[in-house]
Amino acid sequence: MGGDAPIRVRTEVGQNGGTRDMTYPPLPEPLEVGTYDNHTHLDLADGDQTFTPTEQLDLANQAGILGAVQVGVTLDSSIWSAGLASREPRILAAVALHPNEAPLYETTDALNAAIAQIEELAAQPRVRAVGETGLDFFRTEGDGALKLQHHSFEEHIRIAKENDLALMIHDREAHAEVFETLKRLGAPEKVVMHCYSGDLEFAKICADNGWYMSFAGNITIKRNQHLRDALEWAPKELIMVETDAPFLTPEPFRGRPNSSYLVPITVRKMAEVRGIDANEMAAQITENTVRVYGSWGEQN
Repeated sequence: MGGDAPIRVRTEVGQNGGTRDMTYPPLPEPLEVGTYDNHTHLDLADGDQTFTPTEQLDLANQAGILGAVQVGVTLDSSIWSAGLASREPRILAAVALHPNEAPLYETTDALNAAIAQIEELAAQPRVRAVGETGLDFFRTEGDGALKLQHHSFEEHIRIAKENDLALMIHDREAHAEVFETLKRLGAPEKVVMHCYSGDLEFAKICADNGWYMSFAGNITIKRNQHLRDALEWAPKELIMVETDAPFLTPEPFRGRPNSSYLVPITVRKMAEVRGIDANEMAAQITENTVRVYGSWGEQN
């Protein structure tokens, strides 16, 4: 799969002490209507075989996926993402410091120096989003760390607005604080809730503000009925799809490496939840995604 190198079956220890299957899942039935993965991490590709970005994208094309947004989470990965987008027509880039990355800079001056470099990257023509940025109260603790995280988020909001770019939000256990910050500072015109994790009530808040909700493979997990409830209700013009690859692999392949070529599984689940045809779902997602990021064929 994906190249001439042999598949190397690698396993990892699972949560219950067993082995974790690290083989890539098989290629699903391709979508008849092409669409986009609006959040992936090609630089983090993992599993039994490390695919090059070209190999990953070739597989995605075979599955009916037209392109992807490659997302930076550190300064180095943001530089890498912008560089890939500049030479690969199937990729657009998002650049940012992840909320859990910001406190690692320890001081505001050091953080600001890194943010200044993110701001330079944001001016590149195939960088179409600032993200993933936001707030994460699951992993970040302590007043000092949270202060740096809030500062970083506010600066990323400013960069997105000044460059007329979409803002790609990472929101983990921080719905109220993310909402308050966006309302207080004024949100950019286009806001995407990456890996939507809220319930139906938060979906209504997003819809009231015109914020996009991007759904990932975790909508296929049985316990996540709250995500399916939000998806079922969400206005069709505010829905997108993502992998967050190599994470959040959809059922029945949960725990194995994820990749953009698996988007069809999630799209078909989304169509099932909304009671529509998969072609209609894919077409709507494509329309929404291009509205947010622009055309993959545009250089400016």
